[in-house]
Amino acid sequence: MTDKAIQIKKIHKYYGRVHALQGLDLEVNPGEIFGFLGPNGAGKTTAIRCMLDLIRPNSGSIRILGLDPQMDAKAVKAKVGYLPGDLKLDGDFTGRQFLKHIRQIRGNARPWANLLALAQRLDLDLDRKIKTLSQGNKQKVGLLQCFISEVPLFLLDEPTLGLDPLMQMEVLRIVREERERGTTVFFSSHILSEVQKVADRVGIIRKGKLVEIAQMDELINHALSRLTIQFSEPVPMAGFDNLPRVKVMHVNDDQHSYTLEVMGEMDRLIKALSAYPVQDLSVQKPSLEEVFLNYYRNEGEEE
Repeated sequence: MTDKAIQIKKIHKYYGRVHALQGLDLEVNPGEIFGFLGPNGAGKTTAIRCMLDLIRPNSGSIRILGLDPQMDAKAVKAKVGYLPGDLKLDGDFTGRQFLKHIRQIRGNARPWANLLALAQRLDLDLDRKIKTLSQGNKQKVGLLQCFISEVPLFLLDEPTLGLDPLMQMEVLRIVREERERGTTVFFSSHILSEVQKVADRVGIIRKGKLVEIAQMDELINHALSRLTIQFSEPVPMAGFDNLPRVKVMHVNDDQHSYTLEVMGEMDRLIKALSAYPVQDLSVQKPSLEEVFLNYYRNEGEEE
């Protein structure tokens, strides 16, 4: 048994010559929202499918809520709500008929009134046939079938795909509510801003490898920050040029101002600044998007 909601150890997955997952190691704690970031083709969907034994890795091990999905596939699926990235629905059902059918064959179903309330929040007409719905409304049906049961873990593959910004925000509110009742939420996305709004931790996957995993605040705080410092009199550039992990980006001699990039902690820079007459200082922290792109900007130069 394990106290982790998800535990993946050194899984490899090949599609012919394509090495889709390259020794992926990953742990997700119970009750957290974990954002799994990567562009299309990075291995996000492959990893999720392996977690549910929809496909099997060539090597390595996976535990979902302490269970082996290959040995206990039925038990795992009973404890997991899943929204696939390639959602396929029976178009001849209405949304209401489809959800009632899914609700009958699953255990731990929420009260029907709760599902109706979620449908209302998502502005979804349940009496239209699924084949007549837009892609965004089909995504809402998929979200409702995922949340149809009260389970300890949700696996969401691109949950806001096709939704307008207002609906994206509503879905993120629902995700936060699930976390508040103790549910673990693992969701993959390439929309960095939404991950930044809700995730407790984030993993960045690149070419089938996990290149970073960190608390959201820690990830951003240890990335590049940009400082603009204005002095009341000229100061020597050498006071900052020689500091480790500090790069002078721009100097305005007329206004006695510097623009610097700092990697990680700023302690040495702040101590150096105490020797000079600082008139004004502003700090611009990176967005998650800037952090993410930092891992990918040299992709074409590697391997």
